[in-house]
Amino acid sequence: MQHIALTGILKIELPEYTARLCDGGFITVDGDGTYLSEDPKFGAIASVESLGEGRGDEIPALQLELYPPDATPVGELSRPGYQRSRVTFAIVEYDVATGLPIAPPDQQFIGQIDQTSLRVGKARTLSMTIVSEMERLFELDIGNSLSPTFHQSVWPGELGQNNAAGIKRSVAWGTESVVSGSGYGGGGPYGGGARNFMPRMVSY
Repeated sequence: MQHIALTGILKIELPEYTARLCDGGFITVDGDGTYLSEDPKFGAIASVESLGEGRGDEIPALQLELYPPDATPVGELSRPGYQRSRVTFAIVEYDVATGLPIAPPDQQFIGQIDQTSLRVGKARTLSMTIVSEMERLFELDIGNSLSPTFHQSVWPGELGQNNAAGIKRSVAWGTESVVSGSGYGGGGPYGGGARNFMPRMVSY
């Protein structure tokens, strides 16, 4: 009779190092290497916060804590370059007698490192905030706008935005605005578009 057990595996893909951890012993996954209960650089898993679903403008996130070895330098545990490194969690079914997986890992979560912090007390604890890869959908492309300059920075030589209407134009205070062929907008003592209309009245 075959006895089947479950184990959780954690993979942290840093720019220059990949940590593979499991919740006890070790297990080898075909094509992905061996997962250990203690990584030489990052140590063992201390705790994994339950994954919560996001609502509204929130996204799924969890908190991971590790017990790194004392021999690992602080600069190797927490650095700005680790942000956005990929982190995956999966569940593996394995045969207790052989210790070998009987099916491919079942992916539970794919995310990226948002923040890392190291606490030093009786034991060092490395805390990682892991957010879903959907975090990138909330990023603002500040500086990108619907303008000919930005449009041509993406598609050089494409002039489709040159005659676009409805784009706001910045006018310095105290200067005469450029006459526009678009409809009146805004307010003034003579109704909408007074800023564009008055200079033309004076010229006649």
